[in-house]
Amino acid sequence: MMICTALVFFMHLGFAFLEIGLTRQKNTINVLFKNIFIITVGLLLYAIAGFNLMYPGEFNGYIGFAGFGIAAPLTEAGTIDLAYNEGYTYWTDFLFQGMFAATAATIVSGAVAERIKIGPFMIFTVLYVGIVYPIAGSWKWGGGFLDQLDTPFYDFAGSTLVHSVGGWAAIVAVWLLGSRIGKFKDGQIKAIPGHNLPLATAGVLILWLGWFGFNGGSVLSADPELTSLTLVTTCLAAAAGGVSAAFVSTLTFKNLDLTMFLNGVLGGLVGITAGADQMSPMDAIIIGAVAGAIIVFAVSLIDKLRLDDPVGAIAVHLICGIWGTLAVGIFGKLAGWDQLLSQLIGIGSYALICIITSFLIIYTLKKTVGIRVSEREELEGLDAHEHGMDAYPDFRLNEH
Repeated sequence: MMICTALVFFMHLGFAFLEIGLTRQKNTINVLFKNIFIITVGLLLYAIAGFNLMYPGEFNGYIGFAGFGIAAPLTEAGTIDLAYNEGYTYWTDFLFQGMFAATAATIVSGAVAERIKIGPFMIFTVLYVGIVYPIAGSWKWGGGFLDQLDTPFYDFAGSTLVHSVGGWAAIVAVWLLGSRIGKFKDGQIKAIPGHNLPLATAGVLILWLGWFGFNGGSVLSADPELTSLTLVTTCLAAAAGGVSAAFVSTLTFKNLDLTMFLNGVLGGLVGITAGADQMSPMDAIIIGAVAGAIIVFAVSLIDKLRLDDPVGAIAVHLICGIWGTLAVGIFGKLAGWDQLLSQLIGIGSYALICIITSFLIIYTLKKTVGIRVSEREELEGLDAHEHGMDAYPDFRLNEH
């Protein structure tokens, strides 16, 4: 569990590399600053209140709070209760779950890159990671109402609880923020290439490695049979997602698009996450392949809707997250109409809380302090205007 915690932490480097690789050089420091802010502040918020909001103990199934701060449970003699869980300690549990918490805001960070003011984004992160994510998480992982359904909603490692929670906020934020200058011009969709695809590729491979901890650690023990099966289904879905996205993209657009290949891998990983412990290897390949195809069509749909997502976060984390959650009711050990209905209830519940809360937070910020940088700041780059720094001072390019 502790090794898996380290692997999930390592995923934040993967997200950082992916986001800076798929965005422009002039915004590199801004993206990196947001990523470092998310993991540092996210962990502090989770320690102060988030962990006890997400795991409140006995509560009404919708919202509960076990108090501020973290402290290991004690025995009657006043010593730390080592029987907290057979597979891990209280401290490991906190740290492992804390790594998940920060991921939701990281998903939003990529979607709103290159034009959001950093101050309002930081406020959003504090509220969303500190309050919304743990309350939503308690509905299932904290033993809340979705876990108490006659056929409990099932989300093994977070296709919905982590990825769609970030994805729903991302689509709201992108809609309220508007597109980057030049993305949609004269009725045409213009590609705005990222500045470093080698870094983006490294980011995806790091994320894939991190998923060994993300899904493998969600077994919550060192059970060799279940952990190894989970890693096999995870890897097969990732591979199938990448190949499927590359194939469908080539048929559709007549070019071998690396970014589609990369997002296909991530789509396969997100898709298998809800049921990685429940699927056979062949099921995992099917789930990943469908997710890869979804990526291609979802990216095109998002562009047609005039929503500007520089890194494809909405397609990967929201739409493939929904697919992966539904796949639990279609494939594997839990397949059946009752399970599928529970999965739909879960998807709807999370859509409701995430859309409402993210809209209230971001719309309020938009109407008070503003959420978008000026046209000049966007054209000249957020690094210079918001940070007074240049990520590559010896390799300046004219990106205006």
